[in-house]
Amino acid sequence: MLKKVVLGCSLLALFFACTSNEESSSSSSNQDDFDRSAMLVNWADNIIIPAFQDFENELETLEANKNTFIASPNQANLDNLRASWLSAYKVWQSVEMFNIGKAEELLYSFKMNVYPTNVNDIEANVASGSYDLRSDNNNDAVGFPALDYLLYGVANTDADVINKFTDVKYQNYLSDVIDDMLALTTIVLNDWTTNYRNTFVSSSANTVTSSVNKLTNDYIFNYEKVLRANKIGIPAGVFSGSNAFNDKVEAFHSKIYSRDLAVEALKATQNFFVGKAYNQTTTSTSFASYLNYLNRADLVATISDRFNNGLAQLQTLDANLSNQVLTDNSKMTQTYDVLQLAVVPLKVDMIQAMNISIDFVDADGD
Repeated sequence: MLKKVVLGCSLLALFFACTSNEESSSSSSNQDDFDRSAMLVNWADNIIIPAFQDFENELETLEANKNTFIASPNQANLDNLRASWLSAYKVWQSVEMFNIGKAEELLYSFKMNVYPTNVNDIEANVASGSYDLRSDNNNDAVGFPALDYLLYGVANTDADVINKFTDVKYQNYLSDVIDDMLALTTIVLNDWTTNYRNTFVSSSANTVTSSVNKLTNDYIFNYEKVLRANKIGIPAGVFSGSNAFNDKVEAFHSKIYSRDLAVEALKATQNFFVGKAYNQTTTSTSFASYLNYLNRADLVATISDRFNNGLAQLQTLDANLSNQVLTDNSKMTQTYDVLQLAVVPLKVDMIQAMNISIDFVDADGD
């Protein structure tokens, strides 16, 4: 009996000693002297908050133009409403990657940009006049893709689109979708400016739940999944053998903006990598700064080159990616391959250099 007690105590002592050594080793290996706080301040004050402020302004313009159109459905007001939808949609490409804080809590991106939109759900909601737009069941019946359908796909001609909105049920649904997009954005922005900003910039340690680590994961996920896969790979059929899906492009119903939205998303990705202030030319502490500090200027050059190559390749595509899929899908798969070349430098080389772990599951074999 005594031997068992002694053996048990020895094993416990060994366990705690090993655990302590592992934690100490992990703690020491996860630290460097780079000023992560300065990077967080630049991200919050010069990029994230200004981007959300601009996005809220764009949605306010969209809301105002919606009100004008509902009060007087005509071609000029429809044109203005569509233009403000597109302008806001482009700015969305600069905020979609920031799935952290209140945005993560609200599942904000799922309420703003799930596509392809579900036309049957939209029409059922309109017909019933009773719906909960924040229900998960309506994620594919709200946001920018729903507006894409309502403003472009609800009828075959502009005259018929305008006529649809003489019906109060269509007016109400259009109004409710836009108003909720603005309301959600205001919640996210207000949280950044009143509470979350200080929490965000103070979380500078290298842990799984710290701000740098979480946003780094969001950034890579956004590039790999939201941009590379959703905008290009899925419509091109990269993940489904020979089956391409021309109807799964972003902004499918408006027909001519899907490429431009992808370009905007990649430019936002590139700007964030170098720490470029939102809508300005100045840059500050960033991923590029961090990698240069770690003597990985080679990796900065590689990632930058691959972003530039991706932008150049996107510009070779038809403005309507749905049409590109139908007429020459090989260009879509080539574009996917070019975008894919940045994944390993970001997802493997960069995070290894910064000693950060990936926290999302890769389901497409990359």
